[in-house]
Amino acid sequence: ACSVLLDGRLVSSCLVLGVEAEGRKIETIEGMAAGEELHPLQRKFLEHAALQCGYCTPGFLVASKALLEKNPDPTEEEVRYWLAGNLCRCTGYDKIVRAVLDAAAEMRGAA
Repeated sequence: ACSVLLDGRLVSSCLVLGVEAEGRKIETIEGMAAGEELHPLQRKFLEHAALQCGYCTPGFLVASKALLEKNPDPTEEEVRYWLAGNLCRCTGYDKIVRAVLDAAAEMRGAA
């Protein structure tokens, strides 16, 4: 849940000292939506019911965003690898993986 993008790189914010982040670009879950319009990943998580309690959701979304910025057409195996550092006790992972793959397709214009 402490995943953020630091200069576009996925990091665990709980392991980064404040002085290390000074002057660098920090992206969090709060910056994903464009005003009232949800990011495609956020929409697909809702559509696929890929969240329940919400505790793990920010980490999954930020990690997924980092993946899709690096690889806009990931395989299921690549999605699972990138998300392996996030734990979910409510949904299992299939809905989350499906949501990421669906968002990737939409973002590529293939949906």
